[in-house]
Parts: sequence; structure tokens; C-alpha cells
Amino acid sequence: MRLNLNKNNIWVWAQCFFISLTSVQGRVDLGLGLQEWDYVEVREGAHLFYWLLYTTANVTHFTERPLVIWLQGGPGVASTGSGIFEQLGPVDINGNPRESSWVRHMNVLFVDSPVGTGFAYVEKHGRYARTNRQIALDLVQLIKHFLNKYPIFKSVPLHIFSESYGGKMAPEFALELYLAKKKGQVDCNLKSVVVGNPWTSPLDSVLSYAPFLLQAGVVDDNGYHRISRLAGELATLVYDEKWLHALMKASEVQEEISVSGAGVFIYNIQKRVHKDEVYRYGEDPQMSQFLRFNVTQALGLSNMPVWMEQNSTVFERLGRDIFKPASNIVTKLLDETPIQVGIYSGILDLLCATPGTVRWISRLKWGRKSEYAKAPRTAVRIDGMLEGYEKHGGRLSMFWVFRAGHLVQQENPAAMGYILKYFTNYG
Repeated sequence: MRLNLNKNNIWVWAQCFFISLTSVQGRVDLGLGLQEWDYVEVREGAHLFYWLLYTTANVTHFTERPLVIWLQGGPGVASTGSGIFEQLGPVDINGNPRESSWVRHMNVLFVDSPVGTGFAYVEKHGRYARTNRQIALDLVQLIKHFLNKYPIFKSVPLHIFSESYGGKMAPEFALELYLAKKKGQVDCNLKSVVVGNPWTSPLDSVLSYAPFLLQAGVVDDNGYHRISRLAGELATLVYDEKWLHALMKASEVQEEISVSGAGVFIYNIQKRVHKDEVYRYGEDPQMSQFLRFNVTQALGLSNMPVWMEQNSTVFERLGRDIFKPASNIVTKLLDETPIQVGIYSGILDLLCATPGTVRWISRLKWGRKSEYAKAPRTAVRIDGMLEGYEKHGGRLSMFWVFRAGHLVQQENPAAMGYILKYFTNYG
């Protein structure tokens, strides 16, 4: 459906914002819960944006439920767009309720990160993040501000969830937040960090493409060898730390996959996609228009920089960092902190394919690795239906999710709900 700003269902939804803005700026009642939003200057000229949705669970007080931070991928896809209106929030852009919304069970803090993403912005190009660690430090500054402004959340169990490129951002953010807490710089109750279809070890993902596609029947032997050759060339560039060349080579790999796989959908190899359909993660034009007009006006942000569905400059500034692995950060979390670490993977995803994820997990070396290695892998059944498998040990958990690709929350919300409850227990 093409978004029409004169459609009644859009305006009714937006008018709920306007009516509430006559009360307290930053808090609104949509009939689906209360909200807060704000900018935080995390560095000079660098501003992140958060949007908190209080839980609508039937509890005496919202602090009876945990706080989950949601980080989108990209890098540069907006949490306030894809996260709220496509995946986790209480309604979509047409005002239709989402039964699988996380807000029904917990408080969710959506953060536009890195700076320059979504509502977040920079005053000068030089203020864009160039490393994963800078992204993490910016997020720590945001949480410091948030908890100082809303100290009631300091004792509430805190969980960091993410997907895709968030598989690099979230672990390092969790580590830096833990270190800041240890130094007395921030007071929070961080419990877990969970990454979905993560880009944590990019090379492992790319090296898994050819065998995965061959075994799935998507390519033949000729396609397998062409993809393998390009992936091998990319591996050489990574080993030589030629990061920008590796990023460019990745485009060649994806182009060969498109040719050999006749346009197979890289986010879910079994999804039916018309040959003329163009999909880019987090860049639905209807959602973009809705955020830029209805939501921007409703939140009183019309005088701020325009909402960006995916800022190419964010991606470009991180170009030298995108293919660097963050698996060493996961090892530090497991060895040096008490934080639970979780990984989930929709097995139909190609971009961050499950075999690559399993491969980098198998190479992790931490003190309690044997507990994970010896742990059984058991079935995940929901209402009697097999939805995947799980494995736990040494504070590390892995979930294999059926009937889902890159976007587990959208494609198998039942399994995602199971994972969410495992880590948070909604309390």
C-alpha cells in the first residue's frame, strides 16, 4: 500500500500524539503505554537519540518488568524505524496492533546508533564514529544520561538485545558498560547481552556462503567454486588487514551469489521474492515517509535534522572497521564479566549464515568453554511444535531458529518470544 498522509488511520494514530503533547513534553499516551524520548550529546557535536516505550504489562509498576535496550544493524539502520514499527513495537505504521510486541512484557529502549542514524545526528562529519569501540563508548554516555534522568531504572534488570551489525555493537557496548559500572561511573543492573543473526565475525559469515548455498541446493558446483574463490580472496585481504578492499570484495561476493543463485533473497533463502522486488534492510519507503512526516511532527522534532532510514555516511565512516571481528569481545565478556551472553540465528539467513556463526563460536576460548562443549543441544518446542534447538553452558547460550532468516522477530515471533523469556524471565 502506498502511504497517503490523508488516510484516516494514519491521522487518527498521529492525533493521539498531538493530544498528549499538551501535557508533559517527552511523555505520551497512545492507549498502548507511556513513552519518553530525548537526544543525548555523547561527544561534542555528536547526538544519539532514544525512544523508551514503557511496558503495557498488567503490573502494579513498570519497574516490575526489565528494561531491554534494542540496537538495530546496518550499520546505520534506525532502531526507531525498523525496530519499533517493523519488529518489536506495539503498532505498525498503519496503527495495526502487534501481538508479538516486546512492550507487552517489558520496557524497551530503542536507540538510534551510531550517531547519524535515524533521529541521531552529528554537527560535523568528523564526529561520526569510525570504530566499534567509539560506538560502544557513545552508548555508555547515553545510558549514563538516561539513568541520571530516570534513576528508577538503575536497579531494574537490564538486557541488551540486537541483530545483524548489532552483533558487533552490542557485545562491546556491554563490555564498556560493565567496565564503567566497575569504575563507579554508572549504576545499572546489566544482566545479559543477546545478539541475533550477528555480524560478529564477518569473515566466518562470508566463508560459510558457498558451502551453505551448495548444500541448500541454491547453487551448483560451478557457482560454489566461483563464490568460494571470491570468498578466499576476501579472506586474504582480511588477513592482510586491508579492510576497505575487503569491504569492496564483499560486494563482488554478493553479486556472484545473486548471479549464481538467480537472485536468491540473502535475508531468507526460502522467502518468495519477485524478480522485480527491491529490498534493502530497514529502508521501506512507506515507513521512511511515515517517520519523516507523522512521527517527526508528533514528537516535536520538525526543527531537528531529518530522520534517516540508513545514513550512507555512517557506513562509509566505519568502512575500515566493518570486517574486523568482535568475537574477541565476546570472549572477554565470558571470561571477565558475570554477564550472560546469548546468540540466536534464523537458519534460513545467508547474510549472517548460521554455519558461520557456529564456526566462530567453536573457536572461542574461555575458562568455562568445556561446559558449553559438553552441554546437550535440546529441542525448542512451543505448543508441541518444533521451533529449533538450544544449547547452554559456561554462561553462553545458542539458539537455532526454524522458519526464520535474518529477521527472527518478524518471521518466527514465537521462537523469539521463547528466547526473550529465557534471558529476562520478564522480571
